[in-house]
Amino acid sequence: MASLSRIRRQQILRAAEGYLELEMPGHALEALGRLSAEELNGNNIALHLRGEALRALGKCRDAIGPLKQAAEGAPGDIHIWLSLGWCYKRIGRVDMAIESLEEALEADPNEAIIHYNLACYWSLAGNKRNALLFLAQAFELDPNYRERVSEESDFDAIRGDPAFRSLTSVVV
Repeated sequence: MASLSRIRRQQILRAAEGYLELEMPGHALEALGRLSAEELNGNNIALHLRGEALRALGKCRDAIGPLKQAAEGAPGDIHIWLSLGWCYKRIGRVDMAIESLEEALEADPNEAIIHYNLACYWSLAGNKRNALLFLAQAFELDPNYRERVSEESDFDAIRGDPAFRSLTSVVV
C-alpha cells in the first residue's frame, strides 16, 4: 500500500513538472492539489514546484512561502534560491533578493547567473561597487552575459557610470 502511495505521489509530481514545462502553471497547481498537506509540506520537490507554479502565475507573494520551505530542505539547490530572489525582487524586497542569492552563491560560487543576478540586485539597491564586482565575476565565468547587459533595465541607474561603461565595453 505504501508503494502505491509513493507511485501516486511521483506521478503527481511528474505531471506538475510537465505542466510547468508546458507553461501551464494553473494545471500544475491543480495536480499538486491532489497531494495531501502532509505529502506537500514534507516534500522539497513538491514545495519547489508549487512555488514555481505560483511564480509563473505572477503570485510572487504566495510563492515565497513554499519556496522558502523548499530552500530550507534543499539549501544546495540554487534554482530554488534563484526563484526566491526573483520573487523578492518583484515584491520590492531587493534586500531579501540579495540574501537569497547570497545563499545560492554559497551553494555554487561558480554559477554565472548567480553573479549576474546579484549584480542586477545590487544595482537596484544603489550599491554600484557591489554591482560592478558581481558583474565582472559573471563575465569572467561566462562572457555571454555581456550580451544581456544592454537590455537589462536593472542597470539603468549605473549605466552612465564610467566604470560600468568600461566593464561592459567590448574591445575589438
